[in-house]
Amino acid sequence: MRITVEIDDEIVDDLVKITGESKKSPAVAKAVEEFVKRRKAREFGRMLREGFFDYPLTNEEIEAQDR
Repeated sequence: MRITVEIDDEIVDDLVKITGESKKSPAVAKAVEEFVKRRKAREFGRMLREGFFDYPLTNEEIEAQDR
């Protein structure tokens, strides 16, 4: 999807260096993708800590199945 956004030139230059991309567009796409992944992981971690998932097995039982 194509969009137009205004981003400070210095930030885009830093972004290109950090991502290792040679062009601006792929660098921005990579940064946005990474941002979304991190937010989703943070939300998943919060849900785990708050008990949104009910696992019928204990940690020891799960580890025993892995052996």
